[in-house]
Amino acid sequence: MQNLYIAPTAETPEVKFLYSEQRLSIQGESYPENAMAFYAPLRAGLQSYLIQLSDQTAVEMHFSLKYFNSSSTKLLRSLISLLNDSAIAGKKITAHWYHDPEDDMMMEFGEDLQDEFGALHINVTPLETA
Repeated sequence: MQNLYIAPTAETPEVKFLYSEQRLSIQGESYPENAMAFYAPLRAGLQSYLIQLSDQTAVEMHFSLKYFNSSSTKLLRSLISLLNDSAIAGKKITAHWYHDPEDDMMMEFGEDLQDEFGALHINVTPLETA
């Protein structure tokens, strides 16, 4: 499967789906004018990848978002739901939710994801500040 890279813009996050390395990441800010159009290829790529994934292969998904709007929230939950469904099916998937240590809302969102998607191991981790 071919890796997926989408360069960041002022309104969209950087996306690196390195399928060959079993490492997927989304980082930056997400408030695209049309969130459905932006996230559709990510969802399709992730879904195809997870279907062909061996139960023995460990995958890591990294989310490091500084801000996202309500339409992005819905689509991020959709991606995480795909990961959770695969974890239920026996795939070895770990998600990492990074947040600014002073951003309580982003931390709480990650904790809410932990509660909502119980089959998926989600690490909620503050980012290192320099």
